[in-house]
Amino acid sequence: MVGRRAGAVPRHGERCVHRLRSRSESDVTEDDGGTPIEGSCDPAFEAVRQAFADNFALRGEVGAAVCVVVHGRTVVDLAGGWADHDRRRAWMPTTPVNVFSVGKPLSALVALRLVAEGRLDLDAPIAGWWPEFAAAGKESVTLRQVLSHRAGLPAVRRRLPPGAMFEWDLMCSALAAQEPWWGPGSAHGYHVNTYGFLVGEVIRRVTGRSVGALVADWIAGPIGADLSIGIPADRDGEVAEFLWPDTFVAPEEEPAGMSADALMVHNTYFNPSGFSGAGVVNTAGWRRAEIPSTNVHGTARGVARLYEAMAGGGAVDGVRIVEQELLAAATDEVSVGEDRVLARPSRFGLGFQLTQPERPLGPNPGAFGHFGAGGSLGFGDPEAGVAFGYVMNNVGPRWQNPLNGALIDAVYESLGT
Repeated sequence: MVGRRAGAVPRHGERCVHRLRSRSESDVTEDDGGTPIEGSCDPAFEAVRQAFADNFALRGEVGAAVCVVVHGRTVVDLAGGWADHDRRRAWMPTTPVNVFSVGKPLSALVALRLVAEGRLDLDAPIAGWWPEFAAAGKESVTLRQVLSHRAGLPAVRRRLPPGAMFEWDLMCSALAAQEPWWGPGSAHGYHVNTYGFLVGEVIRRVTGRSVGALVADWIAGPIGADLSIGIPADRDGEVAEFLWPDTFVAPEEEPAGMSADALMVHNTYFNPSGFSGAGVVNTAGWRRAEIPSTNVHGTARGVARLYEAMAGGGAVDGVRIVEQELLAAATDEVSVGEDRVLARPSRFGLGFQLTQPERPLGPNPGAFGHFGAGGSLGFGDPEAGVAFGYVMNNVGPRWQNPLNGALIDAVYESLGT
């Protein structure tokens, strides 16, 4: 490109120096197993391209994309494999897919904007905006506790009908009536699916608008990130199918004889059945709904674009989506240690997962982001200037996933750290 010094890395949205040819051209790049891969990769980040190819050849990847931005320049923008179960539709850099909990920070960022405007307060009881929520001993639960998974509401006890997650008012009324599973603020446990309803209903009570609409207007639209809560019908032909194991069926009935803690964990994922997406993730009902914890859809480019802003202190290309002071608060440790739901260590700020020794986001202590079911991941590393987005469609390990781990290691190997 004219005017750029030799070897310079391109700006976001430009094609990289070391371009892999598109599938419409005669010599499609393939991994060792014949999986088509296209996109671009700066030569200095060849290790990432190799790790991405190895994910297909050696680690069972079906369809995926990875995008890495370093100090505002796109150094990796690769897509490969298949976007459907029958492996007939190639995965493109523009292919969206359900990224599950990668989307949780979007709701937090909307709430933080309202805090900056003085319309919400992190340490005020949310019952002040949502009076019904004060029931069952929750009158003192704060927004900070909800954002940091300390509210004691990862699940609803009473059995909800199948499809209840598609009914916003039903979910919110059930949560408002629910007694906390532990004393709010006394411990933390990952609010896998309820998180988005809790944060989203506070936002709706304050603004009169859904969190999905505000994400589009305040975050994704202004910075040009392909991210949305749910996805419109006119994009159904683009969306990658998510490949749940054939043997996995979401139970519609509550198993008998469970302890209270076991029931809490079971209901976190499966009350209502399909709450986590199993059996419904590829349906029109799931895609049209707003389930902010779980059904955000996006591309690797969109995830990386979000974290380009996060790694830049909350702004990108002159567009600020969160005040720097509030972003600092959101990425400071609030919850750490044994997680009541996950039964392993976890570490949270306000809406973001923080790097931890058991599950590092690179070598730098200030990295933050969020993993999603199956292995998808977005994170930012302000110290290294890294923004990372990885999306995929085949369920892998939820904990210490080797596919995203290989890509993270390759990024920092390329940076020489």
